[in-house]
Amino acid sequence: MKLKRFKIFWEKGGQICPSLLLIIIIFFPAPVYALYKIAAVQSIRVAPYEEAIKGFKKVCNVKVERVVLSELGDSDVIEVLQRLKPDLALAIGMSALSKLKDIRSFPIVYLMVLNPHSLLSEGVDFTGISMNVPQEIQVQKLLEFLPDIQTIGIIYNIDKSEIFVKRASDAAKKRGIRLISKNVSSPREVPSIIDGFKGKIDVFWMLPDITVLTPETIEALLLFSLENKVPIITFSKKYLALGALLAIGIDPFDIGTQAGEMANQILDGKDAKDIPRVDVRKIVVSINETIAKKLGINIIKN
Repeated sequence: MKLKRFKIFWEKGGQICPSLLLIIIIFFPAPVYALYKIAAVQSIRVAPYEEAIKGFKKVCNVKVERVVLSELGDSDVIEVLQRLKPDLALAIGMSALSKLKDIRSFPIVYLMVLNPHSLLSEGVDFTGISMNVPQEIQVQKLLEFLPDIQTIGIIYNIDKSEIFVKRASDAAKKRGIRLISKNVSSPREVPSIIDGFKGKIDVFWMLPDITVLTPETIEALLLFSLENKVPIITFSKKYLALGALLAIGIDPFDIGTQAGEMANQILDGKDAKDIPRVDVRKIVVSINETIAKKLGINIIKN
């Protein structure tokens, strides 16, 4: 535990003599974290966000004030945070990050955010963990279950997913796989492009791209998959229930622990901008074995 923690406490009005301070540092380090206040900002209360907060609290023993955007009513989140005066804020999810992206009065750690680069410039005092599973890992996992694939199809919007598709293309190329990617500007374009993939792809890679994914386009994708025996690889388990074959997703609890480790560094005096922004480090792979049978696919489990 660093002396800086107690120095901050002193500056906030604490009355601890130097000798007592040294004793506390040596023998009672853990409670000092309680001197700090963290504001956890999230759009709504949902299970993945709650798991992330549990993971955060496991490694960062601080007081956490919850700020739920859907429960604020007419209150402005920035005004709420100004009253709380947190030492650090967690931006949990894209909506929270978009609300906090212009704050400069305290450091921000974001988590549970897809493509945070779309909101943040490089110079801001933010760090965090994106929900993106590195494309190299996704391709690796895909080949562990479907080692014979040669061609992957992707539909995306260039303004939302260009970086993802470039990385995916590079990752596939290193493994000798061809990636056929099609850019769309509207969901209306998706069904015809899906039809154009007939006979050309072995797998369809579903991206978290809101231009591509609507109830209508998802239905078209699932119908294409069953009719052409082309499996769908997705980013969320919820699409397995609809008919995707394989989901390569995240562990919210572990993302929370990553955020907690970053917060500890910041509370120890490190600037948030000096802590690298990272992707998730732990992934969860789920399989729809019923769909595998319907598609005539023998899943190889290593």
